[in-house]
Amino acid sequence: MTTAYLAPDGLEAQLAEELKRTGVAVQAEHGRLLIADRAVPAAWAANIWHDCVEWPVASIGTAAKGLRDIQRNWAMYAPAHHRRAALIQERLPHVSAKPIVFPAAAPTAPLGAWTLLAPDRLLAAARCSSPFPNGCLQLVEDKSGPPNRAYLKLWEALVRLRRWPQPGERCLDLGASPGGWTWVLAKLGAHVLAIDKAPLEPRIAAMPGVEWRGESAFALEPASVGPVDWLFSDIVCYPSRLLRLVERWRGSGLARNFVCTIKFQGETDHDSAAAFAALPGAQVLHLHHNKHELTFMLSSSEGT
Repeated sequence: MTTAYLAPDGLEAQLAEELKRTGVAVQAEHGRLLIADRAVPAAWAANIWHDCVEWPVASIGTAAKGLRDIQRNWAMYAPAHHRRAALIQERLPHVSAKPIVFPAAAPTAPLGAWTLLAPDRLLAAARCSSPFPNGCLQLVEDKSGPPNRAYLKLWEALVRLRRWPQPGERCLDLGASPGGWTWVLAKLGAHVLAIDKAPLEPRIAAMPGVEWRGESAFALEPASVGPVDWLFSDIVCYPSRLLRLVERWRGSGLARNFVCTIKFQGETDHDSAAAFAALPGAQVLHLHHNKHELTFMLSSSEGT
């Protein structure tokens, strides 16, 4: 069956490289949508369209009816033929795109995706990897609380994970300064051990449940910290170095859940990204709020 991979805006090359490395043949490109011969996991895809179907559409009405006959909820992707596509989408049931107020779990209702390859040719997939239209998760932002915008990545990761730290759980925030992720965790009522040679912003350091240590995340011995419910990292470092850190903590058995940003400096290190994805139970994906980076998530349990 045909599979289509939607690249994040500006990261088409990274997705194409990843697919080529896994032996996937891209048969056609439609804007940011790469149409291929088979399905594989693809971290650099904002959304993956599974089991695509293609059919001729004689009119706007028949196109809309064809989609409604398959299922209820559809998201449009229209890099071309936008006006005609919009008229089709208007005849489909409305899909709410209201920004999410964190904390909240990602929706579970099926959301298909479709596009017009030509004015009279439609491509659609009832099953997609992302529960959000075109992989775009919109959040109601907090413009006064956090010290920077890094908190949006963590919010999105936890929404997609469909679980987050609970009050009283112990969290380790590596590379915490100035405190964007620590702010998120403390607001959830967790106990946060923030590790960074640079101090936290004073108002973040003063939040209940926050403890700061002026140490290097890479020199930190797991035994000196003890068991943690969650390990978080938004450190700027080479992916291979982060992988060694994660493997050390996994080997210690002292961290139950991981959420880490894999940041790329210069060329994309696809080997390290694949090594993260190969860890048992791991998810590696490009969040809507990521830039030239991926997010690694590993959870010990399901649900909140």
